[in-house]
Amino acid sequence: MAAGLLSIPQIPMPASTPSNRPTRLSVSVSVSVLPNAFFISPMRPPFPLSSLRSSALVFALPTAKPEMAAAEKMPKWSLSAIKSFALAEVEARRLKYPTAGTEALLMGILVEGTNDASRFLHANGITLFKVREETVKLLGKSDLFFVSPEEIPLTESAQRALDKAIDEKLKSVGEEGETTTIHMLLGIWSEKEEPGYKILASLGFNDHKASELAKVANSGTVTMT
Repeated sequence: MAAGLLSIPQIPMPASTPSNRPTRLSVSVSVSVLPNAFFISPMRPPFPLSSLRSSALVFALPTAKPEMAAAEKMPKWSLSAIKSFALAEVEARRLKYPTAGTEALLMGILVEGTNDASRFLHANGITLFKVREETVKLLGKSDLFFVSPEEIPLTESAQRALDKAIDEKLKSVGEEGETTTIHMLLGIWSEKEEPGYKILASLGFNDHKASELAKVANSGTVTMT
């Protein structure tokens, strides 16, 4: 492989995702660096993920929609959304949780920190520290001796949030462009009975702010209010 070339293999997706079996949260990326090639997993990156080039990125996160499983129909996700997704497992593992839910996706967005959704949340007083604190209040602490599984599965609600993020993107910009962290955040907010929604609501996020966010989903301009 040529030096500096980013190659991301397509991951075969199942024809359907059974409702009683959560999707495994797993992302792998192959990177070639002069003079040697090596394999990494963004879940436990040996170097800053910001070094990956978004211009070379073609990637699809897990989906429960069979029509999205075909390679030619896989939606494109932005680099910051992929990094946020990967960091969601890190946060779930940090809290020693057995699954990664909408609360983990929310924390992943904030940990990544450079994306528009994160900037919008920060501008509205919603920080990683506050979200972690509310997560523990809502879901509790794991047993001291519990060890998260090697591959932490997504909850069904987190999977739905990802699929709804794609729906939000299709509504805002159509088939072209990428699904971003803004769409992901709107997907989390749409799961109204789930931890991510409850945590956001407890920190002052509401439907009005979600509407503001939806308006800028295609503009790239984040409202700092």
